[in-house]
Amino acid sequence: MNHESYIKRCIELARKAEGKTYPNPMVGSVIVYNNRIIGEGYHKRAGTPHAEINAISSVHNKELLKDSTIYVSLEPCAHHGRTPPCADRIVETGFKKVVIGTLDSHDKVNGKGKQIIENVGIEVISGTLEEECRELNKRFFTFHQKKRPYIILKWAQSGDGFLDQDFKPIRISNSITDQFVHQMRADEHAILVGTNTAINDNPSLTVRHVEGQNPIRILIDLDLKVPLNYSLYDDEVRTLIFNSQRESDHGKTKLIKVDRMRLVENLMLKLYEEQIQSVIVEGGSFTLQQFINLGLWDEMVIIKNEQLQLRNGTKVPQFSQRPLEKKQYRDNTIEFFRK
Repeated sequence: MNHESYIKRCIELARKAEGKTYPNPMVGSVIVYNNRIIGEGYHKRAGTPHAEINAISSVHNKELLKDSTIYVSLEPCAHHGRTPPCADRIVETGFKKVVIGTLDSHDKVNGKGKQIIENVGIEVISGTLEEECRELNKRFFTFHQKKRPYIILKWAQSGDGFLDQDFKPIRISNSITDQFVHQMRADEHAILVGTNTAINDNPSLTVRHVEGQNPIRILIDLDLKVPLNYSLYDDEVRTLIFNSQRESDHGKTKLIKVDRMRLVENLMLKLYEEQIQSVIVEGGSFTLQQFINLGLWDEMVIIKNEQLQLRNGTKVPQFSQRPLEKKQYRDNTIEFFRK
């Protein structure tokens, strides 16, 4: 097996903790001695040992480590957080070689971990399957490099291009795509809607059809029109209400004041301050169109029911791009786009 094969295994291991490591990235590690894997590990959740430490701990015969190569999908950390620096532990262990998938863009790491290891004479190879390793943590990299969350726009539409019928909610997706959407919610950090969607649909924006953690709920309600007895105020899940009126923080509901001018850009700044790494924008056509017009999105997911003809209602957002992929789920087609 070659370096790429072992880094692929690191990625497989890392994905076992998808949606569970925030605010940390997903990381996997394997240890190889004489072309044989003798240890594996991955980061399970923030505050627990990192992937490299778990991999080292899994090796039964520690005498083999000094003649082994450790593979890790992301550069070993170089700073003290809730756990000690992994780069120091790798140096102490005395590996023969270290192979890194991609360097860490976080200001506290970004080449420092690699440098610590190289400084003691251990051979370091970096950039193995770099694109795949960066894709694994696309939310983490976007957040730290662009100073904003990773944005996924999502909506469901009829075959003739409407989001609702006569401006009233109507079921467009089926039970299978409902499960898909709820898995999306469980995998992402937050979910956002605007005033009209909140008033018309009274959504709870929680995970109900799959097992997983509820996302943080975000509501853009500049004039605070959404009634306090609606689901978004039920204190079941942490909820951020962006408005132009006032600030408050009670229970799990936080009101954050924003300027109406350059609203979406201001929202991105506030979400970065709140440490939100990814957001599904499920809001109505007006909210979605604002993100599209500003080019503030990374992925787009459109659920289409081609057989459903609604004839009148809220028109879908306008944009021109072909999907990268399509999947069919009974009478629903899901189209996937990347910017």
